[in-house]
Amino acid sequence: MLERYEMETFLTLAEELHFGRTAERLGVSTGRISQTVKKLERRVGTPLFERTSRRVLLTPVGRRLYDELLPAHRQILAALERATAAGRGVRGTLRVGFGTPWDGELLSAAADKLLAGHPGCEVTVREVPLDAGFRPLLDGALDVQLTVFPAREPGLTAGPVLAEEPRVLLVPAGHALARRDSVGLEDLAGVPMVTTAGAHPGHWLDAHYPRRTPSGAAIPRGPVASTWQEVLSHVSAGRGVSPGAARGAAYHPRPGIAYVPLRDAPPLAYGLVWPTAAENALLRAFAAQVATVAAARGRDSQGP
Repeated sequence: MLERYEMETFLTLAEELHFGRTAERLGVSTGRISQTVKKLERRVGTPLFERTSRRVLLTPVGRRLYDELLPAHRQILAALERATAAGRGVRGTLRVGFGTPWDGELLSAAADKLLAGHPGCEVTVREVPLDAGFRPLLDGALDVQLTVFPAREPGLTAGPVLAEEPRVLLVPAGHALARRDSVGLEDLAGVPMVTTAGAHPGHWLDAHYPRRTPSGAAIPRGPVASTWQEVLSHVSAGRGVSPGAARGAAYHPRPGIAYVPLRDAPPLAYGLVWPTAAENALLRAFAAQVATVAAARGRDSQGP
């Protein structure tokens, strides 16, 4: 029988792919993480992670275990939160933020489910500009935010990954890369990239707007955008390219933009982030509803 701490350790390491960050998220030592993973691998009978001095990767067996365990883990957490909410009573107002239209739809659906069971609550959902980063959470303007990871800011808690989305490169329609079936990170060498700045921490910017390709070639900086509409305007005007989510092609179609798959970049991971000190029963109940809706939509997207 898999212990809860073993499941949480495995799932967190599979998301972070870094022993130090996993230990920080779970509040234990890196040695404890390593021991737990080794114990689990002995039980399974095969390695779940490939470890080198430079990186940690899931093995094929580890990836399959992650894909099968994650929905079950979400269901367990959601059931516990619903039971807790029913026992303690959930009330109050929750201010929720999102950065993409599909995230806004997910949060609105989760809010409707929460309010159906707890009509005395209030949930407000609003868009967060591209350049706002985690500032609304840190300033107290929001209670929880659905965002694209990583999120490793002091004072904030990052929940589990709720959804993943393939990455694409937004390219001006007349650009040579727009005629490709896919592009790689090395293709960004010498191509101006539309970026954002604002309140985003350095680790987040490095993850989404790299300054160099894997081989070390420079990726020049293009215009800086504050909103996604500005990103789309810059790209369609031929001022640069921009990384984005594959789903954006359906939500932001533009005649002057091609959405080209970015084949060797990891998928975008989305999850909830909230101020650690502000966690309460209402927030936990809402997070459980978000996880339930996200899991259901993930199943629907896979088809029969």
